[in-house]
Parts: sequence; structure tokens; C-alpha cells
Amino acid sequence: MKLPKEITNGFLIFLGIGIYFLLMNLLGLADLFYLRTLNVFFIFYGVNRTMQMNLREGETNFVSNAVSAMTTSVVGVCMSVFGLLVYSYARGGDAYVQSLSETFMFGGNPSVPTYCICLLFEGVASSVIVTLMMMLYWNNKYAAD
Repeated sequence: MKLPKEITNGFLIFLGIGIYFLLMNLLGLADLFYLRTLNVFFIFYGVNRTMQMNLREGETNFVSNAVSAMTTSVVGVCMSVFGLLVYSYARGGDAYVQSLSETFMFGGNPSVPTYCICLLFEGVASSVIVTLMMMLYWNNKYAAD
């Protein structure tokens, strides 16, 4: 059974983000917040890959490609947030999130679920933005009414 391209490319987004953050943590660069924002390039890669696959398959409907691109990015973001949830609890739960929130844009003392929910909303917002940008980039390839 072959997985849909949206799930496959979403998983690639998850792998890219996961390896990137583990590497940053290993190198001691996890406290540099501007490096954390570079994860959006993994979302661009996955969405672009899905759209290229759609074109190769002859899918040129604008709406269905937009849904496919959005699905890819949301799958990647949801898997990444779930991975962070598991990783946070493995590293000490709320104490680990406290160390993350000191260098991030959170105030107060967020718990692991609060931190993950906030990142989920941020990730979905970036998914919408990336999808819209990629649809504008690929606009001349799709048939629009």
C-alpha cells in the first residue's frame, strides 16, 4: 500500500525539522531563536515537492493543488509538534519547556501542552502562508477559471 504524497512529504517535513532541531541542540545553538525560524524552509521543501508531484501526475486544478499543499504542510507541522511533545516529556517535561521559553517569545511559565498548542497555532499559520506563497509561485502552471 502506497501512502499519499501529502503524508509522505509531510513526514519529510517532520524529519527535516526534527533532525534540524536535534542538531541545533547537539551543537549548543538551541538558544538562538533566529535559527529556530529557519524551519520554515523544510515546510517550503515539502510543499514544493507535493506540488511538483501533482504537476507530474497531470493535476492542474488550482483548488485541489492548494488543498494538497495545505494538507502536506499541516501534516508536517502536526507531526513536528507531536514529536516536540514526546521529546519535551522525555527531557523533563515542564522544566525542559521552561528552558525553551526563556529564549523564545513566551512569557510566564508555560506547561508542555500550552507550549505545544501555541506552536501548533504558529505552525498552522506558517502553513497557510507557505501554501499561499507556493500557490502564487506555481500559479502559471495551474488552470484557473
